[in-house]
Amino acid sequence: MWSIRYSKFSCYMGYPMPVRREAILERASARLDDLNRLRQLGVVAKHADFAPSGVHYPPITKYAPVTEEEVFEGYTLPPDGKLDVYAHIPFCRQRCTFCHYPLKLGPKLQEEKDRYLAAIEKEMDLYLRRLGIDRIKPRSILVGGGTPTFLTPEQLHRFLASFDKRVDLRSASQFSYDVDPNTLIGDDGAERLKIMRDFGVHRLTIGIQSLTPEVLRYMNRHHGRDEAIAAIKASKEAGFKLNIEFIFGYPGETLDNWFDVIEEACQFDVEEIQLYRLKVEAYGDYQGPIKHVKEKKPISVPSNEDAIMMKQIAIDVLREYGYTEKILRRVFTRSEEDFSHYAHNQCCTLQDEVGFGLATFSSLRDRFVLTTANFDEYYSKIESGRLPVNRGLVRNQEELVRWATVLPLKNRTIRKRDFTRVTGLRFEQVFQAKIERLAEAGLITETDRAVSLTELGRFFADEVVQQFYAPEHLPFPPEDYAAGPLHPLNDSQPFGETLAMAAE
Repeated sequence: MWSIRYSKFSCYMGYPMPVRREAILERASARLDDLNRLRQLGVVAKHADFAPSGVHYPPITKYAPVTEEEVFEGYTLPPDGKLDVYAHIPFCRQRCTFCHYPLKLGPKLQEEKDRYLAAIEKEMDLYLRRLGIDRIKPRSILVGGGTPTFLTPEQLHRFLASFDKRVDLRSASQFSYDVDPNTLIGDDGAERLKIMRDFGVHRLTIGIQSLTPEVLRYMNRHHGRDEAIAAIKASKEAGFKLNIEFIFGYPGETLDNWFDVIEEACQFDVEEIQLYRLKVEAYGDYQGPIKHVKEKKPISVPSNEDAIMMKQIAIDVLREYGYTEKILRRVFTRSEEDFSHYAHNQCCTLQDEVGFGLATFSSLRDRFVLTTANFDEYYSKIESGRLPVNRGLVRNQEELVRWATVLPLKNRTIRKRDFTRVTGLRFEQVFQAKIERLAEAGLITETDRAVSLTELGRFFADEVVQQFYAPEHLPFPPEDYAAGPLHPLNDSQPFGETLAMAAE
């Protein structure tokens, strides 16, 4: 079951494969008509590339310097005393070309990793003192990177043991780990899997990214398709629920080989399949190598139109195998029980979350704070007894309204009761002219309890939610959008004041 290939005569669901592919490609082509219509309306920028949205608002580069005291002044824990928890391990064997995160690289990092593990222990202690508690009661937990399993088994055990002293790991509704295929195979891989199980990890997200050898080379991945498949098999046998990730719109990808990748991914019988569109421009403090790759070999990069078609191809193929976006955007599952609790709590219901480690963030109701992305500053602040935070925001009411609109709408739906809990306002008090225009365009639906994206709105979710951005946070200049009824500056003030159109 681990490697199924179809000949040109093979059939699926009663149809010869070429006929089925032709029908799916036709549906994918129809998405280009939607793209052109949304450009004319002003939703999608006329000539710009893709800009992701919906994990942070404002975008991560838009925060001003802030002190620890400014961020935490007056903060109290949620009524139930619980937090969602993220921990970050910023080490990898080599840098993938799509990566936009600060890392330390190479196989000989044992002393550096030990230093970092000691620092993150101290950082957690500083946070506990700041919050006035001895141990965190987590709603959910996610450990990411980097490659958080790019530790020796002994270091992994040390980290999880120290983590458990400060966070009650087994009380979380879900404990997830982001992992790299090569760290899960062989004797060390088997030991890492056992250690994670022993500390209560339920769910692994494996960064497969592609199964096409040429694309993996462009990505500078240090695993091939065989190692990826072996890691999936080993993780399933160890009893984990699995989410496997893929990137589309990458150099070397074509509609045909992308079709093959998604077709094969569906054979692995994992709980979740997650899709990311390639992000070329930095969305944080570090510009990944992919921008240079694209500039050096522009002909090898799929066009914006091809990327749109790739997304629709994946949606159709996944649906045939029973995978749909049941809970979270970009995550395809067969069961509503299978999704990232951490992502849902942070982005959909806007629960309080704390992050430990380099280049992380904490989102605490009406405030947001970033940890430094500089290793030296990270170590220095912790050694001086200070939290390693450097930028952030205590949100005013307008910023709360925009944040409580953008994140839930992009990632699932705006539940009006959650909106009121966070902002103190009823949703009917904000953005009503904008909502009406989006509904007329077939992008949004509203009920007494919720505001949701339609099927078309979900497909273009990143662009639709940018309608609710403050003008200074738009991903492209106002003149890059057509002067249609949904130019993002129209009806852009949440409390009713309409800005003048900036572009003709």
